[in-house]
Amino acid sequence: MTALKQKKDKMQSPLDILSERMATDMDAVNAMIVTHMQSDVALIPTLASYLIAAGGKRVRPLLTLASTALFDGDMTRAHRLAAAVEFIHTATLLHDDVVDDSNQRRGKDSANIVFGNEASVLVGDFLFSRAFQLMVADGSLDVLRILSNASAIIAEGEVKQLSTQNNLETTMDDYRKVIEGKTASLFAAACEVGPIIAEQDIKIVKALSDYGMALGMAFQIVDDVLDYDADRLKLGKDIGDDFREGKMTVPILFALEKASPQEHDFWTRTLGERNQNEDDFGRAQNLIIEHDGLNKGLVMAQEYGNQAINALRLVPNSDIKEILINIIQFIIHRDH
Repeated sequence: MTALKQKKDKMQSPLDILSERMATDMDAVNAMIVTHMQSDVALIPTLASYLIAAGGKRVRPLLTLASTALFDGDMTRAHRLAAAVEFIHTATLLHDDVVDDSNQRRGKDSANIVFGNEASVLVGDFLFSRAFQLMVADGSLDVLRILSNASAIIAEGEVKQLSTQNNLETTMDDYRKVIEGKTASLFAAACEVGPIIAEQDIKIVKALSDYGMALGMAFQIVDDVLDYDADRLKLGKDIGDDFREGKMTVPILFALEKASPQEHDFWTRTLGERNQNEDDFGRAQNLIIEHDGLNKGLVMAQEYGNQAINALRLVPNSDIKEILINIIQFIIHRDH
């Protein structure tokens, strides 16, 4: 290993720095998560803790904490709402893995493989309910509106994705609407509740919402790129899942734009008809690279990253604001 590589490995990511900065608050959030996922039905905390204990980046609750601390808001309320955000996210993961028939999540067998589809769906429903209980306990109608709207939009995004799956007529606009719903909307809500708690004016609230939305768009685009160009062990799930499921994501859409008739036939067979053989994923990767689909996807992600940076212009300078800006580039250039 080169000295440069060793130095890079030792460097803290902006997410690590934010996690350290908010460590005490995140401990309180984690304690609240553990408390509120308890139930007399033993399978519920067992299954919930299986996924939650697996870790993950905890990006969304961290954003709620950071967007509150930016304005010296009430962190006790932020703890409760960050836990609600994490419950919403975890519930969607449980449901997604069932819909997608996934085998891996965060580097180990997915909950639906271990506990079954029925249990995963029902525990996901339980976590959604817990999230709404936490929102109601906060007592703010604005917070309830923001997070409940996000929950509805997430569901719409997932259904929209089902309608585009295996559909080679899917447009880039369709794709953007899918990821805005299923991913970016919760990023936006996670950031928006912070300035609400801190009683900031509507321009600041919108600025944080816009930041979260653009960051979430960039996050999902990069995630979709990595499904065709990542180390499976680092990613924590099998690469190529989107291809095998026929999902019309950004690398595919860019490859389709320039596809020859022969290539279009390949995409029709493998994605439209889901008639795939062992070598098809490798060919799909080669075609995407040939048409620069990965780099074009990252350029699109950077465009959203620039929007996220611009959204923070109204926010007073601080160490947390600097970290939020640095997170943008980290998310775009991550390898897992």
